Amino acid sequence: MTALQPNEPEHSRDFVKRSSLYQEFLAEREEILRHKWLESERLGYDIGFERALLDWIRKHRESWRAARRAKNAPDARQK
Repeated sequence: MTALQPNEPEHSRDFVKRSSLYQEFLAEREEILRHKWLESERLGYDIGFERALLDWIRKHRESWRAARRAKNAPDARQK
């Protein structure tokens, strides 16, 4: 299932791609994929996305989000 249908107007797709929520999703997904790769290399086999996701959420999500908020905070004060 996709969020956007193929016949949806191009401006709707662009709006979604530029949204901060979508950008956060992509950044978080990238971190999960990085975690999957690192853990798979460490263990010597592919741990799969679901296991990497759950492990990353338990071990890293909170600190990752806090670091992103801290990093983006100066930008918010300048506006």
